[in-house]
Amino acid sequence: MTRTLNWAAGLCLAAFCTAPAVAAPVSPVGSWEMTGGEARYRITACGEAGVLCAKLIWLRADQRTDENLAVLNKYVVRGAEQVDGNRWSGSVVFDGRAYEGTMTLKSANYMTLRGCSGILCQTYQLTRI
Repeated sequence: MTRTLNWAAGLCLAAFCTAPAVAAPVSPVGSWEMTGGEARYRITACGEAGVLCAKLIWLRADQRTDENLAVLNKYVVRGAEQVDGNRWSGSVVFDGRAYEGTMTLKSANYMTLRGCSGILCQTYQLTRI
């Protein structure tokens, strides 16, 4: 599970998926929780227009490993660039590894994150809290 959480943290924002455009201009800025409830992130605007960052702000008790606690309250994503109205992509370095991916805002309160390292890819779902 720690490996999964590491992927999610590293991917949370700079790593993400494709979807239809959100009709109204909705922003992903705010607090989000993985649908399994194991972690929460705060997404903020940072840098130039449309660029996002994400900080790991909370871990469920069973996820409080030394590895996960090392990134608690730290930015795990910096500089995810908007590629269209509801999608951001980029590269993030986490735990010494680079991940590529896309975040897609599917609705005002739901987003998917898809990230890849080489040929291995993972998709995560988050809901706004």
